Amino acid sequence: QVQLVESGGGLVQAGGSLRLSCTASVSVYAMGWFRQAPGKERDFVAAIDYNGDKTNYGDSVKGRFTISRNNANKVVYLQMNTLTPEDTAVYYCAASHKSARMNEGDIAYWGQGTQVTVSS
Repeated sequence: QVQLVESGGGLVQAGGSLRLSCTASVSVYAMGWFRQAPGKERDFVAAIDYNGDKTNYGDSVKGRFTISRNNANKVVYLQMNTLTPEDTAVYYCAASHKSARMNEGDIAYWGQGTQVTVSS
């Protein structure tokens, strides 16, 4: 069983930045992030393939968020810049054996989630 442990969430003011980290117990081909705001469905945020050659982003975060990974340490990062209150959500790390074009049906493993709150 692969374990994913997120860290780096917290409270930040609008316009600020945060970096989330997700450490995996073993390397998985594609890793990424989803988020779920209160009362809303879980949405895709970003994903990256094993070599970092392919990345994908949700429309609402393109140009503001950057995903990267360090395979030696089995860590995937999500650098979040220019945060807005609409980015407030629980952010979940996800891993897939298939593709960086993630959808929830492809996810084999989930982290427990980390809260990101952006104040106005």
